Amino acid sequence: MRIAAAFACVGVAALAGAATVKLDPSAAALAQAMDGHRVVLLGEVHDNASQHALRIAALRQLVATGARPAIAFEQFDRERQHDIDAARRARPGDPDYLIAQARGDPGWRWAFYRPYVELALENDLPIVAANLSRRDAIRVAVDGWSAVFDAATVRKLGLDALPVDYRRKHEAAIAAGHCNTLPEEALPARARAQMARDLVLARSLGPYVGRGVVLLGGNGHVRRDIGVAFWLPAETARQAIAIGLLESGDDGADFDAYVVTAPAERDDPCKALRPN
Repeated sequence: MRIAAAFACVGVAALAGAATVKLDPSAAALAQAMDGHRVVLLGEVHDNASQHALRIAALRQLVATGARPAIAFEQFDRERQHDIDAARRARPGDPDYLIAQARGDPGWRWAFYRPYVELALENDLPIVAANLSRRDAIRVAVDGWSAVFDAATVRKLGLDALPVDYRRKHEAAIAAGHCNTLPEEALPARARAQMARDLVLARSLGPYVGRGVVLLGGNGHVRRDIGVAFWLPAETARQAIAIGLLESGDDGADFDAYVVTAPAERDDPCKALRPN
C-alpha cells in the first residue's frame, strides 16, 4: 500500500497509537486516513447504507492512488476461500456468482457487500474469506478453545489465561449488544466465541500485510483495545489503523480514528429481546 507523506485532513503523520481522531464524514478524509497503513481495520454498522456508500467510495479513491490492498471480509467464512478462488477462475468479473459460490449467510444484506467484491474483481485484488464460521464459534462457546484451536495455539497465546480486564470488556460488549437481557452466566461463553472470531480474522490478514490489507468488519471486531488488533503480532499492529464507522451518539474512544454518520432507519433492535 502506498505510503502517504502526510494526513492533511487530520493534521497528523500517523494515526495508529495516537489519540483518537474524529474524521470528516467524507470519502476523501476516510481514504486519506487509510493511506499509509499496511493493515486497515475498517468498521461498520452492518445495516447502515450510508456507511457502506462512504466506505466503498473511500476504497475506490484509495485504489485510484495506486494502492492494491487485499480485501478481507467478515462476511465470508474461512472455509469458503477455495470456493471464492474457484469462482474467480470460472467466471472472472462476476460478483454475484462469487457471492453465490461462497454461500454467504443470507442474514447479511449482500446488496451492501457486492460493491466491495466488484471493486476487488475490477482491480484484481485478493478477496479473503476471513471469518470463523458460526458453527465453529458455537463450538468454542460450548466446548472451549480446544474445540477449534490446537493445544500448541492455546498454550502459545495463553487462551486459557487471558487478562481479566480484556475478558470483562468483551463480556460488557456482549451484554450491551444484547440490550442487557442476557443472564450474567451466559456472557463468558458468548464472549469467548467473539474472541475466537477476532483471532481468526487477525490470522487471515497475515499473508497480505506486505501488500496491504483492508478488513471489512463490524465495529466490535475492529476495536483497537479488544478486537482484531489485540491478536495481531506487535510489528503488524504498529502498521495497523482501526477506524470505526459509528452512528450519532456512539463513542469513538475505542478506535484510532472514527467517522460519525446518521443512524440507519430500523426498528428498535431491543424490542424483540425484552420480556413482554
